[in-house]
Amino acid sequence: MTALLENIEIESGANPTVSIIWMHGLGADGNDFVPMVNELDLSGLPAIRFIFPHANTMPVTINNGYVMRAWYDIIHTDLGRQEDEKGLRASQLQVEALIAREKARGIPAGRIIVAGFSQGCAMTLQAGLRHPEKLAGLMCLSGYVPLANVVAAERSEASLQTPIFMVHGRMDPVIPVARAEASRDLLKSLGYDVEWHDYYMQHSLCQEEVEHIGAWLKRVLA
Repeated sequence: MTALLENIEIESGANPTVSIIWMHGLGADGNDFVPMVNELDLSGLPAIRFIFPHANTMPVTINNGYVMRAWYDIIHTDLGRQEDEKGLRASQLQVEALIAREKARGIPAGRIIVAGFSQGCAMTLQAGLRHPEKLAGLMCLSGYVPLANVVAAERSEASLQTPIFMVHGRMDPVIPVARAEASRDLLKSLGYDVEWHDYYMQHSLCQEEVEHIGAWLKRVLA
């Protein structure tokens, strides 16, 4: 059984009926996106349980082996080369364990959103596309589809019904927007419903993006 990652939980109201599992980027931790709970317009939405897990620590090759929180190793600056498949699949099991816990607490898969930024976005897609049930949505911020060459074979049929929200900065120096656009195009070619936005920003968030996230949440949780 996969050990449950340490995490931060925030509930927007009593007796939540929706869960959002939100994963941080490389070198950060679950605290990174906690402030977003107060920045999002959640008016009219049911009570939401936000779960911000902390990835385990590991040496990261591209950072000279420095040990930091990471969902998987980054071996090469060209993110499509030498992907850490073992790390990706291990973290996928950890995301699945978090989904399973929410289901055990009474939140059905169709009311669970998986979200993430950068590496956390890659994990959102790694787990979400393979999850055997339709989820409420996948929120993909400034990331890309990992192991893209096997997605068509490994994705679940049910995942085709899961709406995908994908955004990226046009000036992103960490994950080039072209990589994100290629991921978007791959998902669309496989039949996914992808809502795409790009912004005049780098590897970060902006106010327009926060507003788009709030609007998307209202649509998928209506």
